[in-house]
Amino acid sequence: MEYTLPRTAVSAGRARKLTTAFLTRPRPRLAPPSADQVDDATLIASELVANAVRYGRSNCRLRLQLGHGRVTVEVHDDSPGRPRIGVLDAESESGRGLAMVQELAHSLEIVNTGFGGKTVRAVLAVR
Repeated sequence: MEYTLPRTAVSAGRARKLTTAFLTRPRPRLAPPSADQVDDATLIASELVANAVRYGRSNCRLRLQLGHGRVTVEVHDDSPGRPRIGVLDAESESGRGLAMVQELAHSLEIVNTGFGGKTVRAVLAVR
């Protein structure tokens, strides 16, 4: 599923709602993610969209996939800047988002699109 979100502060909250709805929707052929996995994926989507809104120059795209034993959360923005993963420090007020994503995800990758933008992809194992 793919969603286009505007470059506004409310988009991170919208990403949380969309991710939760997507992952909790009944699917007869797939085992549902656990509540903890839904929470992790929702936090990841929120953090990635918040970064895209903060550093991008236009709308961002949130893509969610469930299958093959994993949840994939991708966010694309048009900023050519490569995000930096900060230190996961409970005392910091900002700069921890990607560090949290890296802790929660099975894998984290940043892919330059070649058109001045990038996609940040986080994959979580499901059961």
